[in-house]
Amino acid sequence: MNDAIILPSISPDQAWQLAAGCLRDPFAILGPFQTEAGRYMRAFLPGAEAVEIVARDDGRPLATLSPTQPNGLFVGLVEGHGPYRFRIQWPGAVQEIEDSYSFDLLLSQTDLHLFNEGRLFEIAFTLGANTTSVDGVRGTRFAIWAPNAQAVSVVGDFNTWDNRRHPMRLRYPSGVWELFLPRVGPGARYKFAIVAADGTRLPDKADPLAKATEAPPATASVVADPVPYVWHDESWMTSRAARHRVEAPISVYEVHAASWFRPGPGETATWDELAERLIPYAREMAFTHIELMPVAEHPFGGSWGYQPLGLFAPSGRFGPTEGFFRFVDACHRADIGVIIDWVPGHFPGDAHGLAQFDGTPLFEHADPKEGFHQDWNTYIYNFGRREVQGFLIASGVHWLEHFHVDGVRVDAVASMLYRDYSRKQGEWVPNIYGGRENLEAIGFLRHFNAVVAERCYGAMTIAEESTAWPGVSRPISDGGLGFTLKWNMGWMHDTLHYMRTDPIYRRYRHNELTFGLIYAFSENFMLPLSHDEVVYGKGSLIGKMPGDEWQRFANLRAYFGFMWSHPGKKLIFMSGEIAQGVEWNHDTAIDWDLLDVPRHRGVQSLVRDLNTLYRKDPALHVRDCVSTGFRWVIGDDADNSVFAYLRIGADESRVVLVVCNMTPVPRAGYGIGVPRPGFWREVLNTDAEVYGGSNIGNAGGVDTVALPMHGEAQALVLTLPPLATLFLTPDA
Repeated sequence: MNDAIILPSISPDQAWQLAAGCLRDPFAILGPFQTEAGRYMRAFLPGAEAVEIVARDDGRPLATLSPTQPNGLFVGLVEGHGPYRFRIQWPGAVQEIEDSYSFDLLLSQTDLHLFNEGRLFEIAFTLGANTTSVDGVRGTRFAIWAPNAQAVSVVGDFNTWDNRRHPMRLRYPSGVWELFLPRVGPGARYKFAIVAADGTRLPDKADPLAKATEAPPATASVVADPVPYVWHDESWMTSRAARHRVEAPISVYEVHAASWFRPGPGETATWDELAERLIPYAREMAFTHIELMPVAEHPFGGSWGYQPLGLFAPSGRFGPTEGFFRFVDACHRADIGVIIDWVPGHFPGDAHGLAQFDGTPLFEHADPKEGFHQDWNTYIYNFGRREVQGFLIASGVHWLEHFHVDGVRVDAVASMLYRDYSRKQGEWVPNIYGGRENLEAIGFLRHFNAVVAERCYGAMTIAEESTAWPGVSRPISDGGLGFTLKWNMGWMHDTLHYMRTDPIYRRYRHNELTFGLIYAFSENFMLPLSHDEVVYGKGSLIGKMPGDEWQRFANLRAYFGFMWSHPGKKLIFMSGEIAQGVEWNHDTAIDWDLLDVPRHRGVQSLVRDLNTLYRKDPALHVRDCVSTGFRWVIGDDADNSVFAYLRIGADESRVVLVVCNMTPVPRAGYGIGVPRPGFWREVLNTDAEVYGGSNIGNAGGVDTVALPMHGEAQALVLTLPPLATLFLTPDA
């Protein structure tokens, strides 16, 4: 061997970095190098006893590498120029594997450029862990964004979690590190070992782009199976856009998947087990959609998913990722849409997560006045950073495209829109114009909604926005944020406050049921009775209702009748439909045994019939979002706490009269003017005996009388049941 023409030995600094697992440029010293004497090889395999180079095609020995310093480094000249692999003698075992440092650059400059521009919307199939073939070798390509790191390594089952074994290559200036690991396939657990710029080794980080994860409390990412799921939902997907028009009936069943039912104490159902029970139930109850509280991976179950760390993978709590594909597919085949809660506003500070990801505030703001949520002890994404914005948009698109999810409900939008959200004076940083609006977050939300509209035909985006921010559900071209729907939080708070009031005092709070109609058509609204209203001591829905047991159930039934007849799409959280008495507890299942009690079963039957009527009668939904679909008949009878209004169809050929009596006093001979003469059929009465009521009503319907009233030439003289809502329609 002629030392004069062999690559020089590695420097002491490189040797130290190699041994310490903080090598910044592994391809500078590892892998094959062509010299005047031939092909020279370096391999760093700590713990190996011997390393032989063999031809990849036939296993023919080409060379034996010699051990040198630092411990674990093997070097030598190799015959020929063809593909090769290592034959490694480990204590008690022999392994044959290709050399990760023999492969060329992996990611294209176009992909890296799009990533840095925040426009790589299929990012999970570029960065993260993706099985692929390189030069005919199967393995997994790993790539991670950590621009300020000194060094990054892949660790996992395949290298005994040794951060020295697989240091990655930095693609400057993108800040992305990459490495191909031959023979690593689906199911392999992995993380990224990151050394900060100051030499500090950070806690091993889970992959932000992981498409599969371990079940908590374990925190490793998992290489996902690349075999595409075979969908059976073509009929649903082609009709989805029509089902999601603002003129369509949308009634949503909000579900916390872990506690809807539990196979046993402390056990969590798999997606397949949920599909067997939840989907038939939602269909029987006539809901159009199931909304799942966040299913993205989250370390703490008590956050209900609202502190996620894996924005591209369903939680491992519910079994393999494939199960979620099957669940969504089964929903679609049952004509049920799937909405997921999505949390792009903040993330937790768990050591294996995004906080200080590369030793710097990479995903979050450096200034806690901009980057830390005091209420939730979480970090706020830096929406102004293009890579972060692209990462978040790609996450939302991933659920919609990859998993065929039909909509995302964006959590805590108000916290994103305002820089002073839940902050005192001096605790926040104004925008460039000195205002409180978060201009970067506004840009992000508009960009996200524009991308969804372009790429995900027929998908919905729904904002949980609790302020009067204008134009949340208006088109971006008109200056809006571009959401499909907005949760009507004001309606929820006002009406629940009214219903909690003893009926004897409701005359003084009459406007709490009427006020919502002043702004009901300023946005495309969804009326939510969400999980937030049945936790933390707020009590269950039935628990909020005043009076004795009969009155409490009657109040709830009347309220549901008011809600389903009010303009706006509908959402109710699980357990409300069976009038569960105790507030929701994520550690226990719904008390399904309550359905053995007639009054609870009656409320369930009412919700099913309300859904059915709402979907069947266009007057109750086609003009949900325009003022021409609603007309007050009686809105000022505060003394009797009676409300009457018309819901009107698209061409006014269909009308529904809704009458609410919010006191326990039956009212006979109550006159209400109506626009058409003839027989008006009582199509639903929340006081019906089948629902647990007193069965007071109008014997199926009444004829009009020639009595001018409320601006009409004729009227109905009705019997109003106590604490009840009536629906009446004119016979054709």
